[in-house]
Amino acid sequence: MKDQTVRRRRGDGAVKRAPDRPLKLALLGCGSVGSQVVRLLREQADDLTARVGAPIELVGVAVRRPDLQRDAQVPVELLTTDAAGLVARDDVDLVVEVIGGIEPARSLILTALENGASVVTANKALLAEDGSTLFAAAEKAERDLYYEAAVAGAIPIVRPLRESLAGDKVRRVLGIVNGTTNFILDKMDTSGAGFAEALEEAQELGYAEADPTADVEGYDAAAKAAILASLAFHTRVTAADVYREGIAEVSAADVASARDMGCVVKLLAICEHRDGPDGEAVAARVHPAMIPRSHPLASVREAFNAVFVESDAAGQLMFYGPGAGGAPTASAVLGDLVTVARNRIDDVRGAGESAYAALEVLPMGQTETRYHVAIDVDDRTGVLAAVAQTFAEHQVSIQTVRQEGHGDDAQLVVVSHRASDAALAATVDTLRKLDFVHDVSSVMRVEGDL
Repeated sequence: MKDQTVRRRRGDGAVKRAPDRPLKLALLGCGSVGSQVVRLLREQADDLTARVGAPIELVGVAVRRPDLQRDAQVPVELLTTDAAGLVARDDVDLVVEVIGGIEPARSLILTALENGASVVTANKALLAEDGSTLFAAAEKAERDLYYEAAVAGAIPIVRPLRESLAGDKVRRVLGIVNGTTNFILDKMDTSGAGFAEALEEAQELGYAEADPTADVEGYDAAAKAAILASLAFHTRVTAADVYREGIAEVSAADVASARDMGCVVKLLAICEHRDGPDGEAVAARVHPAMIPRSHPLASVREAFNAVFVESDAAGQLMFYGPGAGGAPTASAVLGDLVTVARNRIDDVRGAGESAYAALEVLPMGQTETRYHVAIDVDDRTGVLAAVAQTFAEHQVSIQTVRQEGHGDDAQLVVVSHRASDAALAATVDTLRKLDFVHDVSSVMRVEGDL
């Protein structure tokens, strides 16, 4: 029997379920996060028992290479390469998945849920791609699926959106949710380095992988944006619904231009509750943007993360802290583990998926923001007027324009008022066809009030 429990009476007369054995835990993955989970389970065993109401016993750790040296010592008898067999064990109450990726993680989680285990995962990519399948399986099995560690490492943001703000209406979630890109952009801002130079430093310090594509191209942040939008707006949003643009094209000149405007460049995940053509809608995007240095997110340095939430009743809230790393992420995992373990003892479930709103997800073309556009042109009479006319023809209003001369050539730097992304794209397309325009060398969105 999975729930071998007895009932005991508390001093206040209430009845609480108490297990007649430890809760048994299977761990999938023992890399930088998994090894820290093992360490914390060992070092905090007594405290965890007191917080949960029963001991948590680690009964197996699924790995690909049992002989690999790990950050935490794991008893060799617990290591197994048979992950499927481990999650299918009848005596496993809790499963923690930190292997990442889509498969075999999806199949293993589904098997664990079907077999009656509660699950804690840090798998942002899987949740963003196929979270609906996992949540449906958890609902059918009447088990928990918790995932605080999937977004922003140790920062508690999933639980506040899912529970603390459940009685409020969230309007906007704006965040720096990828430490690698924030480190790179911060170095470009503070040292004047180019993208390649800053990336190399990030790799040397361990902030960036040897293949940094998932980070610098925005895939990691887009997955997190999908999760945040789903939670905030009670609507299923997948990674495919999130507009994505990375930072590889951000130049030292872009960063310097932002500095001249009193701004800093950040890779932002932006999720908004908006009015669409057919009623209420959702928009989700990830891209580099200039934000004023007075904005709270502008001061987020190096590899730290922060999420800024705007809601009707609570107003503006900001959550800040380390967004990655073995120990910070393991902290979030253990927090979820304590909660789902308590729920097992009490024979209850926590909050599941909330997708009742089912709002339309707007395409990027319908999103409105402001833009910083750098245009290399001939330095001759009439050019500025023609450029201004092009913006006007596409209903993009100019807020400011600055001209810098370079002999026979010049660069116009235009900052627009709010306009749709589709209108700005059409403007840029027309500009590039004009005979006096050499290049539209930079287009960057501007968020916040200058």
